[in-house]
Amino acid sequence: MPEYLAPGVYVEETSFRAKSIEGVSTTTAGFIGPTCFGPIDIEPEIITSLVEYERIYGGKSKLEFSDTGEIDNYMWHAVRAFFEEGGKRLYISRVFESQNSSGYADDGVLNAEPSFLIRARFPGKSGNARVVFTFKVGQNVLVNDGILNRLNAVSNRDVVWIRDNNAGKYYLALWDIDQRTWMFEGLKDGSEDVVSLELQKDLDPTSGHEVRIVTVTVTIEPFAAGAEPFVVADLPLDPKHQRAGSPDSLFAYFAERSASLAQARTIPIVIHGDVTEANGVTVLQSFFDAYPDLRVDIENPVSSAEKRSVLVSLTNGNDGIQPTSAKYEGQGGGESDGSKTGLKQFEDLEDISIVAAPGSTFGYKDNPGEVQAIIGSLISHARRMRYRIAVIDSGDGQTISEVRAMRARFDSSHAALYYPWIKIVDPLTQREIHVPPSGFVAGIYARNDVNRAVYKAPANEVVNLAIGFEKFLNKSQQEVLNPEGVNCFRFFEGRGMRLWGARTISSDPEWRYVNLRRYFAYLERSIDKGTQWAVFEPNGEALWANIRSTIGDFLLNEWQSGALLGDKPERAYFVKCDRSTMSQNDIDNGRLVCLIGVVPLRPAEFVIFRIGQWTADRKV
Repeated sequence: MPEYLAPGVYVEETSFRAKSIEGVSTTTAGFIGPTCFGPIDIEPEIITSLVEYERIYGGKSKLEFSDTGEIDNYMWHAVRAFFEEGGKRLYISRVFESQNSSGYADDGVLNAEPSFLIRARFPGKSGNARVVFTFKVGQNVLVNDGILNRLNAVSNRDVVWIRDNNAGKYYLALWDIDQRTWMFEGLKDGSEDVVSLELQKDLDPTSGHEVRIVTVTVTIEPFAAGAEPFVVADLPLDPKHQRAGSPDSLFAYFAERSASLAQARTIPIVIHGDVTEANGVTVLQSFFDAYPDLRVDIENPVSSAEKRSVLVSLTNGNDGIQPTSAKYEGQGGGESDGSKTGLKQFEDLEDISIVAAPGSTFGYKDNPGEVQAIIGSLISHARRMRYRIAVIDSGDGQTISEVRAMRARFDSSHAALYYPWIKIVDPLTQREIHVPPSGFVAGIYARNDVNRAVYKAPANEVVNLAIGFEKFLNKSQQEVLNPEGVNCFRFFEGRGMRLWGARTISSDPEWRYVNLRRYFAYLERSIDKGTQWAVFEPNGEALWANIRSTIGDFLLNEWQSGALLGDKPERAYFVKCDRSTMSQNDIDNGRLVCLIGVVPLRPAEFVIFRIGQWTADRKV
């Protein structure tokens, strides 16, 4: 309560409105599975296009597992389908399982002193690449203003080439803060002794002295077809070099622990080694020792970039083996770094409402136990996170009896099963292939929510990319599958390829439909987020009235938008929060209990028209 201590007029702002609840998004998806490249234990970044996905997780190249051989890149196809079908926001959790080797592309070792290792930042065959170091000796930055010598655009700890007439040596530029002048430290020829120069005493631009800054440009050219090169220009060579207080050298930029999460996700290589005692001059000397012709070429002012370049090949990267259920389940962060893998990564991302594991059911016939464990982990995650639904793929090449047997092993209102796989034209090979439906379904969910609403069943929707299905189903076959909760894709003459089912795999008839589960998740999460202000408020009549008004206004808006059944608001929902919903024991223990009932809409799954003969003189 404000204090009034001095006489005067006090104008204060207050509110006469109840708190409002804003509906949460229901269109953000999370996909988990193997990819060509990308981070494994870094917090996923939201993806809004296929181009963004490829920048972090690689392109559409096929994966090659050492235990199962080459398979299609189902994650890339799922992401493409998601955005083509209307999806907007997506998170990716990459799973990778190595066998015998780490899976990292490496072998880029400079054996001179100081030696350092160059390797791909992430495992995978797509980490194989050419790394090109292109050195450049810049323009002369030494000038004389008539009184003093000055250096233009030189930073502390830059490596510079100082020429005395026709001879030149490499030095480390150091700013002497006490003397307010530049000092230069370099190595004597053939020894480790240090030689020093001072800007004002030892250099004279009128006598032919020049000072030129030496930098290196790094270009990473992946071997994978269609992959874009990654280029970083004009990096300083000294490991302790800083700009605006932040390390910015060759070693800082490609450090194992990047300065930001954005860099950690996108910088494709790591350069590390024992460079703690090294400086920029000794780093440059290590390149000269490994490549003897390099020194002459970079000092030649007319030499080409190719002549001033060093090529290192990163090889031996591999895609490991087909990930097991343990990799999908993931591990929680340790006390040291807090990193998470697998589905554990999605637990910290509140905006995900759809989860799927595209490609995880490939080879179901050969290894059903492992695939069932992955599906179980996905369902458990959705149920544990409460406001999510798992989109489950059927196995590849399954018959109707096989998909029924697969469905019979699971029972959850937080999951929906889709059959069969979808036929598309592979952009990589221009051949027809079959891909799992989960990417398409997640995109259709998002499109349905945006164009209609989350309470509308995500079915009777066109599958845009489909040119067919792995198995064409007729009505009689779907009459077997639909009652068991297997959602089917159907072809209809003149209406195209359509998703023709919207049931969960729950045995509880109350949660039979996908839109019902997703709409309640939307209501629950919206109310959860929109009433956080009530925590620790005084638990009395005023708070209860405010709660009733807040939730009542939200549900009234839902009824007016057509989400609830009933010709009047009181027939569509109720909100009770008073002495009848909580006991004195509840109040004494800090509990506020509010009862909410809604009458949701169920889809018109069976549209029945009864037609009979009627004579014109009969009254209806």
